[in-house]
Amino acid sequence: MYKRMLVPIDGSDTASNGLAEAIRLAAALRATLILLHVVNEQPAMLETASAIGFDEVRRQMLAYGDKLLGDASVQARDAGVASEAILKELMAGRTADVIVAVASQSSCDLIVMGTHGRRGMSRLVLGSDAELVLRESPVPVLLVRQPPAQTLSN
Repeated sequence: MYKRMLVPIDGSDTASNGLAEAIRLAAALRATLILLHVVNEQPAMLETASAIGFDEVRRQMLAYGDKLLGDASVQARDAGVASEAILKELMAGRTADVIVAVASQSSCDLIVMGTHGRRGMSRLVLGSDAELVLRESPVPVLLVRQPPAQTLSN
């Protein structure tokens, strides 16, 4: 069925939920995970006035991406799942476009990613990489929503 699954990760709880689901699915199907972290440098370029400042921010962002991918690889390995890690830098454009391109370039047959499940104005204001990937992906996309917050009862 699915042999190569792309899993975009960004360090968020929703991405962690997507990764956990992908690991469970890959273990059951004996599939390989293609772990992807996209370093989006656009905000850093806008916020950093000097080239020296930007270089340091870029270095930190790449190091963070490497750590995320390393941690995700360990989680996959501990579950008996093979994985490959890809770190991409985005200077211009949309993260969703990178995700779709990597899925094609890496011969993935499924994308598994977390989503906030936002609706209404918050979705319009914040945008939705998951929605863009869903619309543009050449392969099926499994969106994993963050579970609703648990309410405390008296």
